[in-house]
Amino acid sequence: MIHNLAAGVQAFTSNAFLVSGPPRADSPAANDDGETGRRVLVDTGSNFDILPLIRERVDDLDAVVLTHTHHDHVGNVEAVCDAFGVETWGFDTEQPSVDNEIPDEGTVEMGLGTYEALHTPGHKDDHLCLYDGDAGVLFAGDLIFQNGGFGRTDLEEGDRQALIRSIDRVRERVGDDFREMHVGHGPSVLDAPFDHVELAGRAARMR
Repeated sequence: MIHNLAAGVQAFTSNAFLVSGPPRADSPAANDDGETGRRVLVDTGSNFDILPLIRERVDDLDAVVLTHTHHDHVGNVEAVCDAFGVETWGFDTEQPSVDNEIPDEGTVEMGLGTYEALHTPGHKDDHLCLYDGDAGVLFAGDLIFQNGGFGRTDLEEGDRQALIRSIDRVRERVGDDFREMHVGHGPSVLDAPFDHVELAGRAARMR
C-alpha cells in the first residue's frame, strides 16, 4: 500500500509516501499471509507535523528513503528519525540528511516490493528514482510530474541536459506498461503513466 501523507497539506512541502504491506483487520501493514512488509517513508516532506499521520497507519517505521535532499523533501527528517528511531537512505551520504547510501542500480525493500534505485541527476545531483519492475511502480521524485511536467533546472546543481538524459533513462527502464508513478509534487499518475514520462522528455527538450 502507498499513501501520500502530505495530501491536502496547505504548506510548502513535497509529497511524503508511506509504503507498507496491504492492510488487514488485525494489523494495518500485513498481507493475507501475515507479512507486514517493510514500512518505509519515501521523503518526509516539510513544514507540517507528519508524525500523527504516520501513526494513524503504522505503529513503527523501518526506514526513510530520500529521492533527494532539497529542503521540502527532508524538512521533517529529524522529527521522523527521532520519533521512530530509524535511519535514512539516499544517494549521497555527504548530505546531512543521508545516513546510508543507496548506490545507482542498488535495491531497497519497501512494502512487499524490491525497488531499483536509478541515479537521475539534473534537478539535483543526488536525485534518485525508485522502480519496482514486478509491481510496475515508480517513485519519480522531482524528475517527472503529471502531464509532462519536469523538475526545475534553474536551482543550484540544476542541469537541463542531465535532466533530459535522466528522463530518457527512466523511460527506457520502465517500459510502456508500468502502472503507477508517484511524484514529488502534485497527484500520482495511475492512468497510462508512461505517456506522462514521454511527454516530460519532449517538454524538457523544448523549453
